[in-house]
Amino acid sequence: MTGFPHVPKTEMAHFPENLPPAWRARLSGEAKKDYFKSLSKFLKAEQSTGAVVFPEKKNILRAVQSVDLPDVRVVILGQDPYHGMDQAIGLSFAVPNNHFPKPPSLQNIFKEIRSDLGVTIPAGVSDLSGWVAQGVLLLNSVLTVREGEAFSHRGKGWEIFTDEVIRSLAERKEPIVFMLWGAAARKKRDFFKGTPHVALESPHPSPLSAHRGFLGNKHFSKANELLRKFDQPEIRWERVSI
Repeated sequence: MTGFPHVPKTEMAHFPENLPPAWRARLSGEAKKDYFKSLSKFLKAEQSTGAVVFPEKKNILRAVQSVDLPDVRVVILGQDPYHGMDQAIGLSFAVPNNHFPKPPSLQNIFKEIRSDLGVTIPAGVSDLSGWVAQGVLLLNSVLTVREGEAFSHRGKGWEIFTDEVIRSLAERKEPIVFMLWGAAARKKRDFFKGTPHVALESPHPSPLSAHRGFLGNKHFSKANELLRKFDQPEIRWERVSI
């Protein structure tokens, strides 16, 4: 396992050199494609107009920087970054340990861990770095957002990029557990047809949908059961931060 964090530089200007080796080899061609050039121009335009964009530049590509392609064992797929100040850190559902209150979606994730595994997550941890260090890729389908405007960077090119990330994982021979939470994430299920990977699906942990099936999905124990079948170590889900 390569550990967390993987690479210090994250800004788009350094792409793809700022990625760990296997991701760099797989994704380097994206920088030459029209959609990626348009995405880069869009982000520069956002900055030039004074719009506040999350996460910070250094954290935009943090998910794929922190766990290289061969080291991924579990993927948790989210929608887009938190759009409130001092929340988004480039990992889906994660916020800084010193940020309070914790987002409702993350609170529901921890509530499900308590119900599923019988462990309580301490109130002061939430950066999910401990999961990343164990090979959990915390990926959003859109990697940036304008302050106060959820999903405001939808359709600008990020979905093409993150689909390539997912496709790269789906082509791996070693099995991966994918947690697809919410309608947007569940649409990715077709990537895994005919592969050794397993997709666990449920509603999103948002308060709007958590009580319609996220709470009680037992994805954390199911993921560990699958990892045991794959002859891989379990994820210590209680190890939220390192």
